[in-house]
Order: sequence, then C-alpha cells, then structure tokens
Amino acid sequence: MKSNFTDEFESPDFYQIDDLLTDEHKMIRGSIRDFVKKEITPNIEDWAEKNHFEYAMVKKFGEIGAFGPTIPTQYGGGGMDYISYGLIMQEIERGDSGMRSTASVQGSLVMYPIYKFGNEEQRMKYLPKLASGEWLGCFGLTEPDHGSNPSGMVTNFKDMGDHYLLNGAKMWISNAPKADVAVVWAKNEEGRIHGLIVERGMEGFSTPETHGKWSLRASCTGELVFDNVKVPKENLLPNKSGLGAPMMCLDSARFGIAWGAIGAAMDCYDSARRYSLERIQFDKPIGSFQLIQKKLSEMLTEITKAQLLNWKLGKMFEEGKATTPMISMAKRNAVATALDIAREARQIHGGMGITGEYPMMRHMMNLESVVTYEGTHDIHLLILGQEITGIPAFK
Repeated sequence: MKSNFTDEFESPDFYQIDDLLTDEHKMIRGSIRDFVKKEITPNIEDWAEKNHFEYAMVKKFGEIGAFGPTIPTQYGGGGMDYISYGLIMQEIERGDSGMRSTASVQGSLVMYPIYKFGNEEQRMKYLPKLASGEWLGCFGLTEPDHGSNPSGMVTNFKDMGDHYLLNGAKMWISNAPKADVAVVWAKNEEGRIHGLIVERGMEGFSTPETHGKWSLRASCTGELVFDNVKVPKENLLPNKSGLGAPMMCLDSARFGIAWGAIGAAMDCYDSARRYSLERIQFDKPIGSFQLIQKKLSEMLTEITKAQLLNWKLGKMFEEGKATTPMISMAKRNAVATALDIAREARQIHGGMGITGEYPMMRHMMNLESVVTYEGTHDIHLLILGQEITGIPAFK
C-alpha cells in the first residue's frame, strides 16, 4: 500500500557546499535522491507502521549501487570515493534510518571486512553476490552481555582439525533474520578475536527475529545463535585478527551514519519549513512568528555545521588521515543534531507532527537507535575524551 504523500524534499545548502562536490558526486546524489522519492518515501510510513521489512529493497539497493560503493569494481562494488558513499547514505537515511542501516551494514560491516581482511577466493565468492543484492549479509559483534565492551565477548571457536566449531550468540544484529551470510567475530582457544564467515544453512546456526521494536521498524533485527556450528577453515578471514579488525569496520560504518543522520535532519527541517509557510494561525502563516523562525534558523545552522564537518571528514578519509576520534565526533554530532531537529520540527507541526502524514515521529524513533548503536552517544564522548587527555575512561 502506498500513501498519498508526495515527496517534495528540497535539500538545504546554505553555505553552497555543493561547490565542493564534483559533478560525479552530484550525479550520484541525484540518482539516489530520485530512487528514494520513488521507492522509499511513498511506502515507508506503511512499512514502519506494520513493522515490515520490504525484502525486495535488497535487490533494488544492489541495482542502484548502494551496497559497497567504495569496494573496487572488480568485486562488484562501485569503486567510488568516501564522499560518494556519504552522500548515498545521506539520501537513503533521508528516506529512513532503517533502510540506511540495511545498506550500510551490507557495505561497511560485511563487504568491507571480506574485502579488507579476506583472501582473493573469499572476495570473489562473496562480494559480487553481496554487491548485487543477491545475498544479504549481517555483522555479528554485539552480544547480550557485551555491547560497549566487545572485547569481553564469549562467542568462541575451537580447531577441530578439518573445521572450526563455533558456539555463542550475538544480539541486536541488523539484517540477521534474512541474512544469507554473517561476518562473525569470535575468540579462538587462545582468546584472540577473529572474523569468520558463517553461511545460512550451516547446521546449528539460527537467526531468531527481535520483536516489539518501536524503532527501525522498517528494517529487520535479530540474533545470531551458534550451537556447535561447523565452519569450514577456509571461512576464516586470514588477513587481520584482534579487536582492531571489527573496529576498522565500525569506523567505516560510523562515517556513513554521520552523513545518514544529517539526511534525516534535512528531511525534518524541510518538512517544518514548508509546513510553517502553509499553516495559518492568527490570520498569518506560523512561519511569520519569531519563535518559529528561531527554530528554523537553529535547524539550518546545525545542519550546515554538520554538512561541513562531514565533507571535511570525507576528504580526510580519502587522504587516509581520518582517525577514530574524528569519526566519533562526526557520528555523535550528527545524531544529536538530527534528534534535536526532529523534535523541534515535530513541535512546529503541532498535533499533525505525531501522525504518519509527516516523517518526524518515525525519524525520532529511528534516531533513538542510531544514537545508541555502533558506539553509544556517551562512549563516543569518552573516545574523544581519551584523545584530548590521553587517559582512557572506560578500560
């Protein structure tokens, strides 16, 4: 079922940041924006209300190049730069954070580690199918008792001679219920963390779905359960071990979140701006009142600051200069900004703002997940704190 909603989104660009983008950047952004207006916006309120993950979107994301944009073309990726990746995530999350989660998990948390830490046989076997959307992937790091402290994980594998035996469980895993492939982080018998590629259909591997979510309702979330799963030895990612490996994946994903969350903020701002010019109270548009203008001015200011932060971070990614604390700053800033803007935009819409006729409540609920996952708001603060003082606060 499609809503009667017409997507009239216009992107704010107060500081003419488009001048910093190449023609290719703008073309990529335009194609994804058109895709979102056609495929996501007319359906998303219905999907979210029904807690429905539209699996057909997986193939469509593959067709438009949303999976693994920075992965080389020889493996089915887009061969694009990181600003292109950021713009793609921005546009998709403007449509919905759950939809962006589906795409960024596939690219940054599944394809990236296979490309970066895998061997050529693994790259050729998995990456083209993941890039095209033929396969959906997920990333298994978080456990029921180990979220911000992933090094405490208890999921483990033992060398049985001709295979590994994997046991444990992961929780809050985007894409899990529908995933064909899981990149799973587990400890070997010496306690060293390694990545393993686990495939749907392996005996003892199950992916129960998480129900009762009030957030990211248009994406699917679940657990990964490993009960004596026999994993072929060739499925071990050979080129990096230790906690630094999954953290590198999270750096890439957090970069995408920084851009994506500002996409959600832009959507809320644009809706509020248009509504303020249409809604008449006291015989004039509410946009004529000082307090509404204050809200809109602050929204535009914060969006503009975040756009510049994201663009500069993208340039540093390209130059190999982006550090984890820099990425933490951008992720934390973007999500906090988006949450504030969603709430202020909801107020501008008054009672209408709580309905699915407008996007703010859905964005607000989604962003409550985004502010927590892939490094909580407070953990990113402490990552920055350690960078500033040299003293770790959470070890």
